[in-house]
Amino acid sequence: MTTYGLLVSPSHNRVYAQAAASMVKAELAVFSERALGGRVHDIEERDVGGVPYVTFSADELTEQDIRLLSNLSSLYALFQFEGDLLRPVALQPLDLFGSDLLTIQKYSGKTNEYFTKLLLNVTAMASDSPMDLVTGRPRVFDPMCGRGTTLNQAMMYGLDAAGMDIDGKDFDSYAAFIKTWLRNNRVKHKAEITNVRREKAVIGRRLHVTLAPTKELYKSGETMEITVVHADALEAGRFFRPASFDLIVTDAPYGVQHGSRPKGGRPPGGQGGRGGRLSRSPVELLAAAVPEWARLLRPGGAIGISWNTFVGRREDLAEILASSGFRVHDSDAHRSFRHRVDQAISRDLITAQKPPARKARA
Repeated sequence: MTTYGLLVSPSHNRVYAQAAASMVKAELAVFSERALGGRVHDIEERDVGGVPYVTFSADELTEQDIRLLSNLSSLYALFQFEGDLLRPVALQPLDLFGSDLLTIQKYSGKTNEYFTKLLLNVTAMASDSPMDLVTGRPRVFDPMCGRGTTLNQAMMYGLDAAGMDIDGKDFDSYAAFIKTWLRNNRVKHKAEITNVRREKAVIGRRLHVTLAPTKELYKSGETMEITVVHADALEAGRFFRPASFDLIVTDAPYGVQHGSRPKGGRPPGGQGGRGGRLSRSPVELLAAAVPEWARLLRPGGAIGISWNTFVGRREDLAEILASSGFRVHDSDAHRSFRHRVDQAISRDLITAQKPPARKARA
């Protein structure tokens, strides 16, 4: 059995930094439980030379194990203990682009990018093929994508991703940001915004971006796609095909910076406007939306939702997911992500798997 030490990234904001070690402990435990056959043990916080580490024991890690662990959300460096010495372990993260893709956007109510990465990771672990995060190419959907933090993290991983948001200003802001970022970083791409029509009526707007990390990959057709629709998430089935996503990852409205329209009705003032009643609870919205989203997820795929526990109970979200046929992951590790964001927000996450398709009898 070998002991490893994980150095937590020092670049968190002040509040998230207080929870970072406990969050990565839970994330590592989920990785072990779902993808590493339970081979990671004794996960704890320890001071080494006056510096805090998260340490753990495991049989010597394989190259594929390291590829997975290299993507832990708060990982800054990984070491193998050899007596009193630390031997660096070379990391192999999936990241294809510079970190400014995730950090450059600053606005009120933005979800912390480290937490967004954690939510995507833990959701991937909830699927029937958790190692696909590093060996495959799962397709990601965020039905309440805001200004695209989840989409940018998926893009960082080289994954195809799609999102929806009812707020026209957020749609326009993300479209402006991603086109500017791609252009400034000389990433070969094509981006266009079009109206989506059904029966001659415009039902939404769509941003579609095709890109590749290198010009050579773009020319050879080895591209990735980012799609964002400006429309109500309750109408997702009008824009995307059934079973077209492997992972659904979303940060539900907190009831502080954000609200939700639980009944999906269009607000006064036109599509995407800010009129109309906003609910402070995500529960009504999710009760209406999860059945619609479930149809877009392939059998064996997974859904991950984060929310403010002050305006919604875990038991309520678990019941909503179970009633739509999902199997909720409820181990101790999965129940260890709750943390304070500010005095009005206590954030948690929940993940669940859509049952795999039954195999036909011979």
